[in-house]
Amino acid sequence: MSQLGRFPFGKIVRPLTQCDRARKELFVLGVYASAVHARWLDPGGIELAKALAVASEPYIFWRGDGAATIIGQIPIPAGAGCLVPAAASFNGPSGIALDECFLAPLRRTREHAWLSDLVPHSCVNPQQQVAIKRAYMPRMQEWSLPQPSVPSVPSPLATLARQDEIAAELIESKARILVLLGDEPIRCFSARWYPSARRLSDFGCDDDSYGRLHEVTVAGTQVALLPLAHPRQVARLGRSSARWYDLHKRWIANQSGGLL
Repeated sequence: MSQLGRFPFGKIVRPLTQCDRARKELFVLGVYASAVHARWLDPGGIELAKALAVASEPYIFWRGDGAATIIGQIPIPAGAGCLVPAAASFNGPSGIALDECFLAPLRRTREHAWLSDLVPHSCVNPQQQVAIKRAYMPRMQEWSLPQPSVPSVPSPLATLARQDEIAAELIESKARILVLLGDEPIRCFSARWYPSARRLSDFGCDDDSYGRLHEVTVAGTQVALLPLAHPRQVARLGRSSARWYDLHKRWIANQSGGLL
């Protein structure tokens, strides 16, 4: 577990797996796990970083609950200031989007879904790299801060071995619908068995084609692909596409009958 790396302030990067292994109706595949984000203040109360990733999510597609407790358990060296929860928009927005914009329109909850990611742990993205380099690294020696070693986003996101692991999870889940959240789960997983589509737009990007089911056999098991936009798009989390937001909004309006 420790081989994955450590966050700023020393917490171990942990892998996340589906805890409830009971049979599910949906298998939801995302990109990579997020993290618990903290606002870092110096001893005088001046903000050093507004959202620094400091711990692994407590569960897959975390909703942001318990952030203050998690952050409060992180040891801070004397004189290094304090950590408080970052703004709500940094903790759990994808998990909230999953529940409200994907599962709820299908009249389903997490009890009906098996959740997975291409990369089953947190990764340091370019924004976090900038924050660590600017705010954390220059103060490491002075404040006796531990060396961070959060893994970078891998390329490719999922090796063949990782694809096999996800396929094994899919088979174990017995889910009949595989929900793909955005381009990367398509390119790095489903395209292996459905090679005619390597991105979301390959499935179509109009009201008649978006959010439709596509039958495929994955590792010998027949499932229906449900390719949808990434939570960033449908919940407008940062930079996003108005086209995918509008298509998904209309798809939600058409789900009055529940599970498609």
